[in-house]
Amino acid sequence: MVRHYYLSNDLKELVSVEQELLDNGFKRPQMHVLSDQDAEVQLNHLHEVESILKKDIVHSTEVGALVGVIAATLVLLTAYLLNWTNTAAGWMPFIFLAIVLLGFCTWEGGFIGIQRPNVEFERFQKTLNNGNHVFFVDTDPSQESTLERVINLHPALVVESTGEATPSWVIRGQEKYQSFMKMMP
Repeated sequence: MVRHYYLSNDLKELVSVEQELLDNGFKRPQMHVLSDQDAEVQLNHLHEVESILKKDIVHSTEVGALVGVIAATLVLLTAYLLNWTNTAAGWMPFIFLAIVLLGFCTWEGGFIGIQRPNVEFERFQKTLNNGNHVFFVDTDPSQESTLERVINLHPALVVESTGEATPSWVIRGQEKYQSFMKMMP
């Protein structure tokens, strides 16, 4: 899948584009609007980016976990190479320290990430600060021509770039979750 980014300063036009894409077989989880004007996006019933995904929590947590794995490995390797494990305590304190380091580094990574914008959206900060909105669509190769046809009907949309999309299995899962939630009382 490929993610297509478009810029707009008109939410009404984005409502129209989203509806046309839905009418042409796109699913709601494939489309998102990134904006600093969340209330306006909600009033227009557009599919907004979740607030937690606007932050760099996932990426930073992964980096923190990687640092934690390295730190834990170094503790265990140091204990082994310096023969510290042949004491009465054995491996237990070093395994415990390795687990604590892994957990702390992972937590710290997430804590740092909650204070930063998502690395995927950092490039749009200036655009968002100027009152514009970023509309992005995740497409399968079979949907590319449909997307291009719909976008060409809206010349005010500015083509920004393309990037890596959400995996299709995640989009299908979100779609099934949304339909389940609609069926439940």
